[in-house]
Amino acid sequence: MAKWFAYSFMVRCLITLSTAGLLILILAFQIKEIQLFMLDNSVTDWRIAVSAPKLGLIGLELLVCSLHPFPMGDFPCLDPKPDQTFLFLSDIDMLLSLLMFLRLYLVPRAVLLRSSVLGDASYRSIGSLNKIHFQYPFVLRVMVNSQPGRVLLIFTIGLWLIAFWVLSVCERQHMDENEYLGGTFWLIPITFLTIGYGDVVPVTICGKVVCLFTGVMGVGCTALLVAVAADKLEFTRAEKHVHNFMMDIQCTKEMQMIMCDLSSNLSNSHQELEKRIESLDRKLDEMTKLLSLLVESKHQQAQTVP
Repeated sequence: MAKWFAYSFMVRCLITLSTAGLLILILAFQIKEIQLFMLDNSVTDWRIAVSAPKLGLIGLELLVCSLHPFPMGDFPCLDPKPDQTFLFLSDIDMLLSLLMFLRLYLVPRAVLLRSSVLGDASYRSIGSLNKIHFQYPFVLRVMVNSQPGRVLLIFTIGLWLIAFWVLSVCERQHMDENEYLGGTFWLIPITFLTIGYGDVVPVTICGKVVCLFTGVMGVGCTALLVAVAADKLEFTRAEKHVHNFMMDIQCTKEMQMIMCDLSSNLSNSHQELEKRIESLDRKLDEMTKLLSLLVESKHQQAQTVP
């Protein structure tokens, strides 16, 4: 019992430390957002940029993100009792662990901040000209269009983990302690894939609702997977057509390059031939002048001789 209590206390301490770090990061993000608002609107006083609704939203965000199982409770190792049984998470801790899923609203914000769309100057310039605001839905649509398989895989794994934990909370009092986590983890994928062997079934209404939601989401994700696969196959065929078209263009370019080289060689040969003909013409002119001078000198000598 003392060993499991030490593990539980260590996990709760780690959750508390990570929650404190998350709250610090949220405050830093809100401060940066206020500074950017002041810079964009040329505001010098921060009190003008921070209104009462803004402070309320910041306080609500900090409150939501601060909910978690606290490292508190009795210490069974120090005060053991004969009939005392150790619970890894109490009812209050289970409720707080479920409320921690409210932090999932931070996922779109993280995706937006890590996206290349937000930091790309071309996207922002074109978006500003067309009055497009780069918010979470736009970035998610870009990711779904560019990487549908990865987005679907991450969504499926996240859905499995959330449904597994919620189902384990709902069914924790109606399952065997030895098959508690294994049974719930087995029930989620077979319900998601609509297999339903029937070896593990939910007992509580909460568990049945979770399994129903998981099955509906499984049918939708399966349809999306088929659509993505069909789109990939169709895109592969289009790639083949584009590849053949590009090969034809490349062959045409190579033929054009060969013809250009031949034309250039012919042009150079023609120019060299013209230069040689011109040099021959000059030499013939010079020879003609020399012969004319020679004939005139002979004629003058013949006239001077008696």
